[in-house]
Amino acid sequence: MRLLPDPKRVISRPFLPGGESFPDGRTRVERILARVLALPEVTVREQLGQTIEAFASRHWDFTTVLEQAYSRVQRHLPDPESLSVERRRLIGAYFTQEYAIDAAALSNPSLVRAPNQDGAEDGALRVIMSLRSIGEGHLSSIQLRSGVIRADGQLHLDETTGHARTATHRPPMYEKLLFRLKLTELDSYADTAERVLDRLPEYFRTEQLHAAIQEVEQSTAHDQGAAQVIRTIHWLASSNYECTFHADSSVSERVIFPSSPTESQGMEDARFVRFSYEDGSATYFATYTAYDGYRILPQLIETRDFLSFRVSTLNGSAAVNKGIALFPRKVRGCFVALGRLDNESNQLIRSDNVRFWHERQPLQGPCEPWELIQLGNCGSPIETDAGWLVLTHGVGPMRRYCLGALLLDLEDPSRVIGRLRAPLLEPAEDERNGYVPNVVYSCGGVVHAGWLVLPYGFSDVGTRIATWRLEDVLNALTSAGTA
Repeated sequence: MRLLPDPKRVISRPFLPGGESFPDGRTRVERILARVLALPEVTVREQLGQTIEAFASRHWDFTTVLEQAYSRVQRHLPDPESLSVERRRLIGAYFTQEYAIDAAALSNPSLVRAPNQDGAEDGALRVIMSLRSIGEGHLSSIQLRSGVIRADGQLHLDETTGHARTATHRPPMYEKLLFRLKLTELDSYADTAERVLDRLPEYFRTEQLHAAIQEVEQSTAHDQGAAQVIRTIHWLASSNYECTFHADSSVSERVIFPSSPTESQGMEDARFVRFSYEDGSATYFATYTAYDGYRILPQLIETRDFLSFRVSTLNGSAAVNKGIALFPRKVRGCFVALGRLDNESNQLIRSDNVRFWHERQPLQGPCEPWELIQLGNCGSPIETDAGWLVLTHGVGPMRRYCLGALLLDLEDPSRVIGRLRAPLLEPAEDERNGYVPNVVYSCGGVVHAGWLVLPYGFSDVGTRIATWRLEDVLNALTSAGTA
């Protein structure tokens, strides 16, 4: 299987030209609106018809797309109530653009067992794959696919439809304690922040936060320090949200697209894992990196059905850098994860709260020639009878990425049982060329019917699938040892 970028998979995005003012005092948006308002009604109907004919088949519910776009600029109109339905929709078309979600790359996948196994044939496992979709401006989003792993270890993905669909977003309920702790971690819990939070209940909504900020701003209008703290509060609030896809969408239509300022330059390398609790219930977590062009922010996604998602900030001195990967269950009563906190080695982090991480310890440093620049994980550890199977990546000469593997003790994952000396997977000759050449990389695989099934990205271009007999991998690890 070879998944490659498909420029035909598009979503709609707002198109709002720059807000600069012209000599006549109007913004560019207002000048465009004036030109559309001047069109004769017959021209409006003609242009709208041509637009619908050209674009409606490329988008789910194109009429709603146009109406939502119109609503974003309606406040600039002198008499919106007098406009015909056709003119409103044509205005929406002028302020909408298509975005090809994976025109540049479709890479860095993770794979998990699907929450619903209905309809799976005997010996097969239904799965969900996430992919890093990269489009114009190297902006990353999270694309989902569904499929089946059969008993022979072969992965078959369901066909995609003609539409890619984004979710409806809404602010969450915030918890004051977590908000205060994160502001403290960001060195922004000053007097201003305390005054804002003192006006809020223990759990609060966005509207309440904005009202509290407005009250405090009235007395700090000329205080630059206070203004910076308030900007950080807004930034933090926008990093947490909930989103839901339309109930009639298929998994393979869904795209989690950046929606907050912290993600304005992308959502990178989601590592999904099915997390099992002691009572037998399960949820899905994914860690990913939000990037705003200046800073990275480790984030956490939570879902039970891959229809509704909660996004929140990861906190704590050990929740830093890229590539945090959660274990699929608690170990000795604690959440456990892998991280690359020093940017070059694998470390183990623990917590009693999945959103706050402080305890850390070294696990694996660069050792072999193919990994001497840096190490990292390739997704959440996989539980086997022999131990925790950890897929890793290493960077060697000429910034070449290869995949390796570790085996950790089930009850004490800080104890390494085995470590491959040679790479498990290297870039093949036809995988070397791309936006970032000489790279193979994964964000997680699964074990099914005795097979290790690992989707992996190559050179920031596309995705392939590798399979191994699990027994062969484990034997290689245990015979290699740690010496």
